[in-house]
Amino acid sequence: MDKTSPSAAEAVADIGDGASLAVGGFGLCGIPSTLIQALYVQGASSLRVVSNNCGTDDHGLGVLLGAGRIARVTGSYVGENKEFARQYLSGELEVELVPQGTLAERLRAGGCGIPAFYTPAGVGTPLADGGIPWRHRADGSVAIASPAKETRTFGDGEYVLEEAITCDFALVRAARGDRHGNLVFDKSARNFNPLAAMAGRVTVAEVEELVEPGVLSPDEIHLPGVFVQRVVALTPREAADKQIERRTMSAPPARGTVTA
Repeated sequence: MDKTSPSAAEAVADIGDGASLAVGGFGLCGIPSTLIQALYVQGASSLRVVSNNCGTDDHGLGVLLGAGRIARVTGSYVGENKEFARQYLSGELEVELVPQGTLAERLRAGGCGIPAFYTPAGVGTPLADGGIPWRHRADGSVAIASPAKETRTFGDGEYVLEEAITCDFALVRAARGDRHGNLVFDKSARNFNPLAAMAGRVTVAEVEELVEPGVLSPDEIHLPGVFVQRVVALTPREAADKQIERRTMSAPPARGTVTA
């Protein structure tokens, strides 16, 4: 079955207002930037996004956030996006913060058909007890707070129940993929992309290199095509467009200094 789409625009055309999206990537590494841009042009709004983070002010999901098109975010890290913090504190954005490992497992569980699981992460904290602000009012007071979660004792430990996550759509990026939707991810891009893909009812993958079925060895495939419904082949320029979230450079040596 050939799952390739002619363009990113066609691949995201049926994502409607209010849709839930699982979006892959880790910081700006492995983000489906071409699909996100196509969705920005498409115009869908009131989106409910599940992603490790929400990009930066100018890249990734930050493009949709800055345009006011995201209504709710479930994620684990928000530190590189000032607009995210502003919208959250002003009551424009609903935010559910989740421990990173728990978020990964909630996505994986959703893809595996597991409705919920118990974990020790968060026991004895507001994550389990409830009361974390999900949405503020304009005056800074809490409009919606997180509910208390069920806890249970297994052996000598206490565990909190976490529900799986499934979404209407998933947007991911892979280093290589074939027309059947089998995907290979590169290094840190593998952190959340396979899990996000598993959680989407309709998963759209942009691939830096599209190959024919049979080229990828079964042993190197990180995500089988059963989880992927649409594949978009990137142009060489799109594939090479990879932003650096935080550039750190050493100072040049002082004049006259001899370096080994």
